[in-house]
Amino acid sequence: MENNKTNNIGLKVALGIALVLFIGTAFYSFDLLKNKKETEAQLIEEKQLVMNDLSNMAKQYDIVIGDNEIANQHLIEAKERIQGLMDSLKISETNVKSLWRYKSKYLSLQKEMDILLTENDKLKIENSLLATSLDSTRVRLEERTMFTDSLLVQNTALAEVVEDAAVLTTVGLKGFGVIERSSGKLVPTERAGRSDKIRVCYTVAKNKLVNAGEQELYVQVIDPKNNTLGVNEQIQFGEQTLNYSLVSKFNYENANLNICEFVAPSGDGFEKGRYTVNVFNENDLVSTTEFTLQ
Repeated sequence: MENNKTNNIGLKVALGIALVLFIGTAFYSFDLLKNKKETEAQLIEEKQLVMNDLSNMAKQYDIVIGDNEIANQHLIEAKERIQGLMDSLKISETNVKSLWRYKSKYLSLQKEMDILLTENDKLKIENSLLATSLDSTRVRLEERTMFTDSLLVQNTALAEVVEDAAVLTTVGLKGFGVIERSSGKLVPTERAGRSDKIRVCYTVAKNKLVNAGEQELYVQVIDPKNNTLGVNEQIQFGEQTLNYSLVSKFNYENANLNICEFVAPSGDGFEKGRYTVNVFNENDLVSTTEFTLQ
């Protein structure tokens, strides 16, 4: 009887211990499960924070890249590395080892961004100074171009003036009838019937702008019936045609030079009336005069 009682007490003690152990185990398991869930929640939260940091870094790169007129390849490549890390982080396992690895990569990218942005700011300042220098140079070039254009206009105008001035001119043009004696002596006359020839005299004016050497002028004598006396030949200057009586050729030495030429009558003699004498330098009329034979 006493043995049965003792056995019952031992059984109750064993059951009590087992119950305590079961309850302790249950509480321990429950605590482990609770800690696991909390850890997982914390890891998910940490993962999202890393993702947010990476996203903010990518946005910063977008802003800086957009501000640059010329694409900075280093910034673009760094932005691509961040985007690749974000894509990898989205599909990665949520555990301490994996998260720590991504945090390390994030910190490395953060240091890289600080260096790149500092260099970019330096480049922007240099580019700004360069742009200012280029603008200043452009202004100076424009001013020089305007000055050169002004000189070109002045030189062109001066060249035109010189060209216009570099022509032979004549002064003192006279035309009159002469009687030619057998001795060669010439006697001026105003009578058409007694005139053997018409004498044309003029002075070639000194002009240092004209080169010395052989020169020629065209003399035109027109009678009262509007006929050109002398050889009455034509010469073309561009679109203009000149009928001339003779070609007056001479050696010009940059000094005043007196010239006299003779024109013979066409037919039996000279007509009475008014005669016109013109001297041309090519197609330019340089002097004209009139005289009358009675």
